[in-house]
Formats: sequence, C-alpha cells, structure tokens
Amino acid sequence: MLFDVVVLTDSRQLAFRADDWYSRQVHREDGLVLDALRDAGLTVCRLAWDDAGFDWRQARSLLFRTTWDYFERFGEFAPWLERASRQCRLFNAAELIRWNLDKRYLVELENKGVAIVPTRYIEKGERRSLAQLVDASGWQELILKPAVSGNARHTYRFDAGDAGRLECVFGELVEAESMLLQPFQRQVLEDGELSLMVVDGRFSHAIRKTPKSGDFRVQDDYGGSVHPHAASDEEIAFAEAAVRAVPFDVLYARVDLIRDDAGRLAIMELEMIEPELFFRFRPEAAGQLAAGLRRRLADGAA
Repeated sequence: MLFDVVVLTDSRQLAFRADDWYSRQVHREDGLVLDALRDAGLTVCRLAWDDAGFDWRQARSLLFRTTWDYFERFGEFAPWLERASRQCRLFNAAELIRWNLDKRYLVELENKGVAIVPTRYIEKGERRSLAQLVDASGWQELILKPAVSGNARHTYRFDAGDAGRLECVFGELVEAESMLLQPFQRQVLEDGELSLMVVDGRFSHAIRKTPKSGDFRVQDDYGGSVHPHAASDEEIAFAEAAVRAVPFDVLYARVDLIRDDAGRLAIMELEMIEPELFFRFRPEAAGQLAAGLRRRLADGAA
C-alpha cells in the first residue's frame, strides 16, 4: 500500500501505555495529527523512523513528529535521513532538518536581524579551557550545552567562578561534539519560556513553560509545567518574522523565546525537526498542519 503520509515516532513511543501519562500525552498529540491528515483526505500510518521492515518507497511523504531519540542515536539517524530523503518527501525537508540540527543556525538568524539570546559557538576539539572561554565571555551566570541536542541533554547551569568543576565534563564533551555557551536568562525562573507555534507560515497558538521550584529546565521530563499563553501582537509578529528568516520552506516551527533584561524579545531556539507542538492546547492547529502538507504534496512545493 502506498501511504500519502507516514507520521514518524521513535520505537519507545509506538505502543500506547494507558498507565503512563507521558504515553497518553504522546498518543493524544500524534492522534490529533493522524485524524487531521485523514480528514484532509490523505492515507496515513504511524511508524518508528528506524522501522527496518518498512519500505520507505511506499510513502509519498514522512512527517516528523515524536522522533525524540534522534539526537541520542545520531550515528544511525543521519544516514537514515540521507536514504529516506532520496526516496520520499520529508516534512520538514531534509535540508531544513540538517540546518536546524546544529544550533549554529542561531548565528545565521542573528546575521539576518533576528534577535537571539547571546551565543558563543565552541567548535569540536576546542583547546581552550572552559574557564578561559567563560572569562572571555564576560558573563557571570552561564549555560553550557551541546550544539546538537534536545531535551536538555548535557545542559549545565553554572556561575563563572565555578567553571573549574565542569572542566572534565567540558573536556570530554568538546572532544566529541561542538558546544554552545550562553548567559543564563534568569527571567526563565520567574516568567518561564514562551513557545509560539507557527504552522504553514502563520501563528497558531502559544504556551508558556515554567520550571519546577529549584530547577531551571522547563521540560516536563524535569518537572516543568505547561500553561496556555495569549500571545501579544508583538510576540506573534516576532515569531512569524523569525520563521520567514529561515532559508528553507517551513511547514511547522516552534519558536522558543524570552524577554531579556531590557524587556526585548529574543530567540532561545527555533525548533523545526520534531518539536512538541502542543496540539492539545489547540486541536485545530493539526488541521492547519494537514492542510499545508496536503497543498505541498499537490503542488510539489519544496
């Protein structure tokens, strides 16, 4: 059977576990997408991206949704992505995925006039110590994280004077991958982080993520919580402009942003590979996604 769309997940998320809140949430979100695609007249199924038994030529397109193990298995994911992109359409496209994988894209966005959280990119194999890099930054409270990552993997918050305690960790990480250094945004502790969903070029809905008491990570895996957010006109215009600055066609994006100390909006991350899009807060957004995908399949847009 030829499927119009295969909705991609990872093997851990395939089976529905009624006693697991996380599984219920994942399947609700993916279910909304599957239903919207069917309502748009498309034939669909849901598979793990590493399903060795499926012939990807039997899919017109692949939609990345909950492939949340890709950064842990990047050595397998990268060649699979190359093969899959030669056999069918990807949403978002492989070129965009490759661009978005490495957070060096933040520097490119800044060069196009999009305000970002200040970021120092540290190349793999950097010989300077973390203390030297921190001293050169002038920042007093910092975040260190990999350039290719997700779900706060190897994300560390520390004071400049405590860089020494992370030297061994930093040395091991930078030997294997590029890293990012950023000033810690204390507003996250009080105001959280905003996420604006932009689907098919238009703002859809927004949420606010807040960390649990005593932590700085907003992901629900670490006890963070999610709340609906009524985005202002300024926030919507900022998010849509950030997506327009991307040098590729963007079917869906989650724009993570904060306000800096001066109250200005700034991009934390622009997630366009497999972001959680919080459809449960606005199920109609899944229909917006399905309509945009169907139009692209029909007109052959890149």
